[in-house]
Amino acid sequence: MTALDIPGGTRAVARCDALRIAPYSDMEGGLFRAYLTPAYAAAQEQLARWMEAAGMRVHVDAAANLVGRYDGHLGHAPALVIGSHLDSVRDAGPYDGPLGIMLGIEAVAALHAEGRRLPFPIEVYAFGDEEGSRFPAAMLTSRAVAGTLDAAALDITDTAGVTLAEALVTTPDYLTAARSPDTTLAYLEAHIEQGPVLEADGLAVGTVTGIAAQLRYRVTVKGMAGHAGTATMRLRRDALAGAAAMVLAVEQIARADNSDVVATVGVLEALPGAPNVIPGEVRFTIDVRSGAEERRDAVAEAILARIGEIAEARALELAVSLIHDLAASPSDPALMDLMDDALAAAGQPVRRLVSGAGHDAMNMAALCPTVMLFIRCREGISHNPAEHVEPADAEIALRVMLGFIDRLGDSFVA
Repeated sequence: MTALDIPGGTRAVARCDALRIAPYSDMEGGLFRAYLTPAYAAAQEQLARWMEAAGMRVHVDAAANLVGRYDGHLGHAPALVIGSHLDSVRDAGPYDGPLGIMLGIEAVAALHAEGRRLPFPIEVYAFGDEEGSRFPAAMLTSRAVAGTLDAAALDITDTAGVTLAEALVTTPDYLTAARSPDTTLAYLEAHIEQGPVLEADGLAVGTVTGIAAQLRYRVTVKGMAGHAGTATMRLRRDALAGAAAMVLAVEQIARADNSDVVATVGVLEALPGAPNVIPGEVRFTIDVRSGAEERRDAVAEAILARIGEIAEARALELAVSLIHDLAASPSDPALMDLMDDALAAAGQPVRRLVSGAGHDAMNMAALCPTVMLFIRCREGISHNPAEHVEPADAEIALRVMLGFIDRLGDSFVA
């Protein structure tokens, strides 16, 4: 069987698997593909070949996103954008992000194989920095495309001291990646669910109603470093002990709210990092999410108040900065209806669910109507090498996407 004989959904999964190893990963024995790294460049080159084989013209935009375009038969029509992200977290699974790109390519490949053109063009985006695994800000590239990125946000440096400008090298003005609203009809993103709902309900796919609101903070706690053997316990200003109490407070306050609010400390760094030195400085992050912004904000305020009390009680210095504030992003009602119709036509029960995870769609909503399709993943596991998607589910997702595209074409008014 040749590559052309393999069904599109199955091929999409296989291509994600192919990109989980060197040269498409910068991590030995696992997957790590951060923005603007050698692995990122190698993955873009391979994706470009697959896009071209599917009948698309390919270019890299000013934010280093890879873009493939399949023209429609109306030259002036705005484009349907299909996208997801190419980067990954450290020690990742292969489907979070890339599967949505691969299914976009396969949708175009199916149209191209039939010699079909929609009234509008289709543009497939491989966004570069959804995870924020290299620079201390997430979703730079989709914010640039949506036209919501502030120039000040580009003044950032990775942990190796490399600035974004240095990493980009020859790329022109980043903000010129912005699309004009009149060039963009809608945005479609297919993505693994990263949760257990679809599997629990015995469903392969579902329509996403929206994305939860997010707040993310960077916290620095400063105490006094000292010798671990000579500083008495009652006189210590241990930044790590104080931070530990703060981390537990984050969990306790979110659990006590007894709602859909989730709060996570995902990064923690103790300095100077020696076994015989009392930590004098600790840095960590706090991520707070909820489907309702007011509930998210109330829990975040309670967390910040409590960690302030802990710092004061322990005579520690506390600095908190807001990394990002992402509003809840509801899907477009008309597009959800088209997606539900496509689900039913593909023989799938109609199921709607909310996304607790953030996606590039939440930024693209500032540019155009958006909709997402969730795909079942085994045990809801994501951001983990155990991430798994059945090829049969990807086949269903592709059928639903093609049905959605047909329905969008039927409803298009020039």
